[in-house]
Amino acid sequence: MERVDCVVIGAGVVGLACARALALAGREVVILEAAGAIGTETSSRNSEVIHAGIYYAPGSAKALLCVEGRALLYRYCEERGVAHRRCGKLIVATAAEQVVTLHKIQAQAAANGVRDLRLLTADEAKAMEPALRCVAALHSPSTGIIDSHGLMLAYQGEAEDHGAMRALQSPVTGGEVEVKGIALDVGGAEPMRICARTVINSAGLMAQRVAAGLRGFPPEKVPPCYYAKGNYYSLTGRSPFTHLIYPVPEAAGLGVHLTLDLAGQARFGPDVEWIAEIDYDVDLRRADGFYRAIRDYWPGLRDGQLAPGYAGIRPKLDGPGKPASDFLIQGPAEHGVPGLVNLFGIESPGLTASLALAEHVVEIAGKA
Repeated sequence: MERVDCVVIGAGVVGLACARALALAGREVVILEAAGAIGTETSSRNSEVIHAGIYYAPGSAKALLCVEGRALLYRYCEERGVAHRRCGKLIVATAAEQVVTLHKIQAQAAANGVRDLRLLTADEAKAMEPALRCVAALHSPSTGIIDSHGLMLAYQGEAEDHGAMRALQSPVTGGEVEVKGIALDVGGAEPMRICARTVINSAGLMAQRVAAGLRGFPPEKVPPCYYAKGNYYSLTGRSPFTHLIYPVPEAAGLGVHLTLDLAGQARFGPDVEWIAEIDYDVDLRRADGFYRAIRDYWPGLRDGQLAPGYAGIRPKLDGPGKPASDFLIQGPAEHGVPGLVNLFGIESPGLTASLALAEHVVEIAGKA
């Protein structure tokens, strides 16, 4: 059985950020990824937004790590040449009764340290985006967009420059807590067992399955996982918008919002569909709901302008009808297994928070 210092399970944006941070700290790192490429699931199937830190409960891990991570991420992108743009976004109220929600959002953002939101009248919002329909809006100038794959390549490259090794098509199929570390059973073309002093479980949608498969890990410490699927539709033709447009948030998410990629292509999503198994097919029957939702703030959207794009799945710790859960960063102090850090429920704003989250993981791993 081969022995190594650190294993990171999962080569999504957070796993790669953790591998980079560990490697920079001088640790020997092996990255195990079940797929044939990095970031093929949650990390590449999202809106690619750099979030400001507006919506999360004050004092939560999501709020703290998003605000800290946003500052780190903008600086990292500038230093490493990762494509991004601080385009800003508008959160729009399309009915008078929603304006009070904008005030609540602004107050919550301020409690999180995001104090650059400005409340706009309908005329001020339309001056910024003439195609927009609203009665008021919040402008967030620190929201941006990023090339998520370029970011992951930068993390991977920096980790490998500092000695990290990456193994694709290497799923963790089980394992065991041992006296001198954590033994992992690794599948793929050449199955093997590897023992690590430190294991970071950043397996995303599979994080609970990985933890549950470790013999000796307390099963009651594995939280439930619910899959929230979101479909995305692309706009055919040129977008009239230069900012991201978000409706007032819904109970299950942020609503069908308009985001832009770095080429200016507009896309809409996600909606919320609770599923039992991983399925990335875009449900064409949901298009009617998209048109209705989008026309609340963009009445000029014409029939036939939406084309199926892609689908993403968010790993959530609570199911339908429940408030959004916080990140669950579970170290030895919580579960009692030396050397193991589990990352559960890492959905949005995981990309924005990735550098700050990785620093926190390294700190926990150093204490293990």
